[in-house]
Amino acid sequence: MTEAANTIIYPVKDLDRAKALFGALLGVEPYADESYYVGYRVGGQDVGLDPNGHAKGMTGPVPYWPVADIRESLAALLAAGAEPVHDVQDVGGGKLIAFVKDADGNLVGLTQDPPGASA
Repeated sequence: MTEAANTIIYPVKDLDRAKALFGALLGVEPYADESYYVGYRVGGQDVGLDPNGHAKGMTGPVPYWPVADIRESLAALLAAGAEPVHDVQDVGGGKLIAFVKDADGNLVGLTQDPPGASA
């Protein structure tokens, strides 16, 4: 994993209030605005709001690190002592995500773009 984390997802309880706050903070309109996810892109950074995040085990913001092979990277993190929280899932168009918890309770996300996608 040599690239920097380029996505951070926030679990939110009130999507409308969170959209107002992040819209004011980031100064841009969302590129995705659905009842299940709102996404912003600023300076190469994706910021997402997930109203279902708490139910998925998110206890706070999750940074996502881009990887070439998400299953291989997930296995390496688990072998290094991470606790599984959210297994690999396709979130649309072939984009895969997963996240784990480290020994201190911090959440670490992985993301893999679909084949042929440019980051």
